[in-house]
Amino acid sequence: MRIGQLAERTGASRRLLRYYEEQGLISSGRRPNGYRDYAEACVDRVLQIRGLLEAGLPTRVITQLLPCLEAGVVHVRDATPETIATLEAELDRMTARISCLTRNRDAVAGYLDAVRRARGSAPEPSATP
Repeated sequence: MRIGQLAERTGASRRLLRYYEEQGLISSGRRPNGYRDYAEACVDRVLQIRGLLEAGLPTRVITQLLPCLEAGVVHVRDATPETIATLEAELDRMTARISCLTRNRDAVAGYLDAVRRARGSAPEPSATP
């Protein structure tokens, strides 16, 4: 499939797909006219990459991780000690980020609750003078 089709099916921009290719995350063949030609499997691969990016993993880590993943199945035998150490560090970073986000969410929820209580006890301004 051409890059536009892959972009449409995955929700990733063409520019982003070219970046993924530059980073070695996906690959394409070339048609005689020079256009990129992506295999059907690239749809799942791009969706997997986007999910890992949304989880907070940088592309350098995803590059290490992708060879260990195939259709959502982890191939433990392929994980190197370096990959394991990188993933442990990323897991720790993500855990700290989740903790911070949880504190922020709780603070916003507490503030919103206080605002709602305060507005509930005060009379609403009248629309008519």
